[in-house]
Amino acid sequence: MLYRLLFFVSFTFFSLQLWGQAAGMTVYEYPLLENEHWWAGITMDGALMPFQEDYSVDLYGNDKGQQVQPLLLSSSGRYIWSDQPFAFTIDQEKIQITAAGAGITYSDAGSTLKDAFQLAKQNHFPSSGQLPHRALFEHPQYNTWIELNYDQTEENVLRYAQSILDNGFSPGVLMIDDNWQEDYGNWDFHPGRFQDPAGMVKKLHEMGFFVMLWVAPFVSPDSKIGRDLRKEDVFLKEYEQKRSAVRQWWNGMSYELDFTNPRAVGWFKAQLDHLQTAYGIDGFKFDAAQTDFYRNGIQSYRRITPNAHASLYGEIGLAYPLNEFRVMWKMAGQPLAIRLKDKAHNWEDLQKLIPQIISEGISGYPFTCPDMIGGGLLASFRDLDKIDQDLVVRSAQCSALMPMMQFSAAPWRVLDATHLAACKKAVEVREKSTPLIMALAGEAAKTGDPIIRAMEYEFPRAGFAQIRDQFMLGERLMVAPVVEPGQHTRQVHIPAGEWRADDGSRIAGPKVITIEVPLDRLPYFEKL
Repeated sequence: MLYRLLFFVSFTFFSLQLWGQAAGMTVYEYPLLENEHWWAGITMDGALMPFQEDYSVDLYGNDKGQQVQPLLLSSSGRYIWSDQPFAFTIDQEKIQITAAGAGITYSDAGSTLKDAFQLAKQNHFPSSGQLPHRALFEHPQYNTWIELNYDQTEENVLRYAQSILDNGFSPGVLMIDDNWQEDYGNWDFHPGRFQDPAGMVKKLHEMGFFVMLWVAPFVSPDSKIGRDLRKEDVFLKEYEQKRSAVRQWWNGMSYELDFTNPRAVGWFKAQLDHLQTAYGIDGFKFDAAQTDFYRNGIQSYRRITPNAHASLYGEIGLAYPLNEFRVMWKMAGQPLAIRLKDKAHNWEDLQKLIPQIISEGISGYPFTCPDMIGGGLLASFRDLDKIDQDLVVRSAQCSALMPMMQFSAAPWRVLDATHLAACKKAVEVREKSTPLIMALAGEAAKTGDPIIRAMEYEFPRAGFAQIRDQFMLGERLMVAPVVEPGQHTRQVHIPAGEWRADDGSRIAGPKVITIEVPLDRLPYFEKL
């Protein structure tokens, strides 16, 4: 109590609210406590957390291609929240927040990272009680992107699905990626590439797959649908000319639907509903909607922040339990499946998976997917001689005990027999752990608690804050995958208590042990 009182006096003195240079902006300063560590709701920078060096970011119109939550969490139980985007800088002495509008909510009512998350969740993003579709968790997901690229055809999709079964993998969610459609915005199967889409989906269902389609909020401007919709006034506009804006994105130049306009929402949902009723499509991969697409002279039907456009996209996805999003803002606690941004085929990006998934969880997004196994960039898999087969296996192991795991590059195409067997063993570990993953997902739907947790979250003040290559699956299973090249042994930090390893050995903590990690081993430890 005395500590809290002294800190309150100190905080009152140092947390002066100074008017910023910009009109309507307020600057808040919060001194750091001794041995305090901070995380932020910025998934892309999860590998930098807890922050060790000076860091600055402005969240306005900035999602870094992933999910952002206007949230800061402390290992000492403090949290900072705002209903609007804010900028912040953290150094060795303080956090400085620059905010407008609704201002800042600050709390120091807790004493641990878990306390800080629980308080923030309770006050700002309580759980809806709903879970995304179970199929996203129960078996591996398969995306056609790496194998088919833009050559999405009925024949190729069915061949890919059959090869999954022929090579001994369980059917799961099958995502048909970009270019199954005619034009962007013409959300119907291309008649030249899909002769019987309803029949194709029926065959995939009979094979045991759920079928998702890639969609995005873009409309080709030189298409009939683009010309027709321009008359309906459902696109974002250029701010000065008041005409439909043509926006640049990774596949060229397109109109972009304005989801602040109810007519745009109604039209888009009608296209998705038609795909479900006409062809039996189960769900959708909602791509794009980066908040920086909504900056730079863009006018919308209703004036909102660039960040809020991503939330409106997420609200559309709530109508479809089988969903996936890569970009999101302030939709924590909702039944949305959230995927990490495409990873490169290198060890540096593999090392980002665990801290990024942890960042998602403590931002309120428990239903997470760590991107495609081995990486999601097409160029990495064109030349088989350049593929690091160890990396593919270790990536599969890293994903196996996360809420979801997703293949795109076919392991049977890019791996030799030894590496393929090791990859399949990782899938077997997942299949064995599916009941636990489903139980944790169900609990997360009720409580909003993260499924994947930092060591500091479960074992506060035990010296684990900086560990980025171990994680907790729930509160009892600790996972320590290999994320370094050429690594055949690794250190594992064992918390207090008795633990049983995947090889059956028992370890009493706390201690640091060195274990053997042959190619086909995914180390994990159950707390007894």
